[in-house]
Amino acid sequence: MPEGPSIVILREAAAHFRNHAVRITAGNSSLDLARMQGRRVVSVRSWGKHFLLEFRGFSLRAHLLMFGTWRIDERKPTTARASLTFDNGELNLYTCSLKYIEGPLDDAYDWRADVMNPAWDPRLARRKLKARPDALICDALLDQDIFAGVGNIIKNEVLFRTRVHPAAAIATISPRRLGQVIAQAREYSFDFLAWKKAYELKKHWQVHTKRTCPRCGGPVSKQYLGTTQRRAFFCPVCQPLP
Repeated sequence: MPEGPSIVILREAAAHFRNHAVRITAGNSSLDLARMQGRRVVSVRSWGKHFLLEFRGFSLRAHLLMFGTWRIDERKPTTARASLTFDNGELNLYTCSLKYIEGPLDDAYDWRADVMNPAWDPRLARRKLKARPDALICDALLDQDIFAGVGNIIKNEVLFRTRVHPAAAIATISPRRLGQVIAQAREYSFDFLAWKKAYELKKHWQVHTKRTCPRCGGPVSKQYLGTTQRRAFFCPVCQPLP
């Protein structure tokens, strides 16, 4: 699943469509794509894993799900879910979920929850975590209402950096350590962004999909944990369960 940094890359790549009108719409989505035809893009934004094209009065939200992709000024052999042609280029979205959001985006989204947004509020994240003392940290990091944009890779790498076991309940994590997790959720996301832009993301993975811990040399454990049952990679020695 494309994580927040990947959506930031899409947002930046599509930024030049701002202030340009959609000339032609096509695609196999059941959404009324023609609604955008002739409408000018007011802003190109993102929130977590959501890519957003804002028009006056409504917005298109695209979620790339597990295997979604995009192309600008080129096409894949398969039919796009949505293809938008502007006078300055073409945006194609594949294998994604599309919906319209009515009204201003500022009414629909709390930008303080997006770990890559300038409005990100770590204190708000801490309050939300403290309200869920029994939740596992592996589930909490994937909760988009708390850490919008964080996905499984970021989750695993953040917990390794901070030496926190993925199955640790929030109440068992010290305030200092919890603060480190919150800070790293944002910091690692920007590292992820820089590495992905440089086409070298995977070589920086410390624990995700690895077999040996780079710290202690011991075996990395792979388990499906929490209510999400997403893959967790961690070192049982460096990340002991409290």
